Amino acid sequence: MGISLDGLASGLDTTALISSIMQTEALPQTLLKNKSYDVQNMVSALQGLNNKVAALATQATAAAKPAALDLYSATTTSPNVTATTSSGAKPGSLDFQVTQLAQTQVTVTPMVNGVTGWPYTTLTINTGGANYTVTPASNSLDDVVSAVNASGSGITASKVDVGGGNFRLQFTAAKSGAAGAFTITDAGTTYTDVKKAQDAQVTLWPGSAVAQTVTSSTNTFTNLLPGVTITAKDVTTGTATLTVASDNAGITKMASDLVDGVNGIFSYVASRTAVSTSTTTTGTTTSAGVFSGDSTVRSVNQDILSAASLPVGTPPKSPSDMGISITKTGTMEFDATKFGAALAADPAGTKAKVQEIAGRIAAAATAASDPYTGSLTTTIKGQQSEVSDLASQISDWDTRLADRQATLKSTYSALEVAMSNMKAQQSWLSSQLAGLSTGSSK
Repeated sequence: MGISLDGLASGLDTTALISSIMQTEALPQTLLKNKSYDVQNMVSALQGLNNKVAALATQATAAAKPAALDLYSATTTSPNVTATTSSGAKPGSLDFQVTQLAQTQVTVTPMVNGVTGWPYTTLTINTGGANYTVTPASNSLDDVVSAVNASGSGITASKVDVGGGNFRLQFTAAKSGAAGAFTITDAGTTYTDVKKAQDAQVTLWPGSAVAQTVTSSTNTFTNLLPGVTITAKDVTTGTATLTVASDNAGITKMASDLVDGVNGIFSYVASRTAVSTSTTTTGTTTSAGVFSGDSTVRSVNQDILSAASLPVGTPPKSPSDMGISITKTGTMEFDATKFGAALAADPAGTKAKVQEIAGRIAAAATAASDPYTGSLTTTIKGQQSEVSDLASQISDWDTRLADRQATLKSTYSALEVAMSNMKAQQSWLSSQLAGLSTGSSK
């Protein structure tokens, strides 16, 4: 660190003087920094809005797809059977009875003494139409288990301690149902099936002349009705009914979520447009939100509002007829009761209107958020370019101010040297004059 010896000749506080001058000189750069800060805040806010609008575009596009609102739910009258739907489900009903659950075969050996070990040299497993000969490395039960599990048969062996130093070997099929059945042959011993391999069975139209049994290797049956899956937890004591009906609750939620997505945009814009007032000891300050007066944001907000609130259908009718309405504050409101009534009265027409609104919202949101041509995207790129340009200008000012400060230091240093020389000359002249004065008096 250099040593500053201010005003040795002039008596001036040159460090403070230069600092004061530099503060004035730096005012243009300070203004550029403030502007850059404001623009960066705008970029951040626009990026947040763009992300929300892009998410709305995705949501609305999904809702506008053909059959997106063809939602159905499935129920059964038996607590032992659950039902679910997937794409392709249609309204309908079916009587059935679960008469048998699927089982995975489990087979055990007689008791084997752990000390004596496995008394046979090989065993043969037959499963899936193939034979697997197993040859343990020794008569150790652990070696038998390892050999079975490594045989490639898919059968799992386990050693079960039954007390008194005795064990049983348990063999379990790899898959449930009749397809997982297996047999084990070994000269001199008998294997007992604890659980037999069997398929689940469902009887359709039980008790009728056309009753028919359907089987499954698991307790799940798919597509008994198109797009419907049922899973049995137990057999049923009598006839149960599977019913597939329109999922009005799911359709209502999809419409409500769409309105919530639109309102999320409005809320984000409003929170960054509002004017705020703060009062301090020095007075009252009023500041506008970052979006205040921005034409792009205002246009995006209005386009989405129009898409959600303009008339739909043929002949055109207000969305408020089905519970989707615009409020006095410029947001959307969803009335689930009114929507449910409209859906019950005209299911196809109501779903078509929701999809028309979703399509318009998707178009407006995509026009704003498209990563290449979106109005918000274009604005963000322009603002980012301005931030980059401001950064260059600020950097240029750093160089300019450094040069100016160096010039000021050099100027004031030269001033001190000049004044020091003048003071030295003044002292010499004073001493000379004093000498002349003394000589004259003599």
